[in-house]
Amino acid sequence: MEDNELRQAIAAMESYKERVEALSRQVQVLRVSLEEVTMSADALKAFKNAKEGDEIMVPVGASSFITVKVTSNRNVVVGIGSNISVEKDIDDAIGYMDANNAEIAEALKKSAETLNEAQQALTTISNAVQQEYVNRQQAAQGIQ
Repeated sequence: MEDNELRQAIAAMESYKERVEALSRQVQVLRVSLEEVTMSADALKAFKNAKEGDEIMVPVGASSFITVKVTSNRNVVVGIGSNISVEKDIDDAIGYMDANNAEIAEALKKSAETLNEAQQALTTISNAVQQEYVNRQQAAQGIQ
């Protein structure tokens, strides 16, 4: 490997490292979002199945729950993005959460696949650079 090729390989390796880090953060954010949406969907389903007067545990974030008594009002306020919330009946809210869950799960799957590809490329190029350093070190020792 020529010096110029080695420099290009090192630059590509650094670029892959940055990409892997960014994709890792993205995957983590998507996992947290998926957990949050799943927890909300589960709470909505428990709310739907509860009878008036039943007590249910409702998630309020940060792995915290409150106990509430179910009333006859089955409307839910749902965040739809950009700090905008709308009131929906329970079935529409569950449908919205299920659709959101599927969308996030698909994004997570694609991001995880892309992360895996970037990690493989990083490993390949890192191994090539490392082997080139070993070859150069052995050549330098052979000259001496």
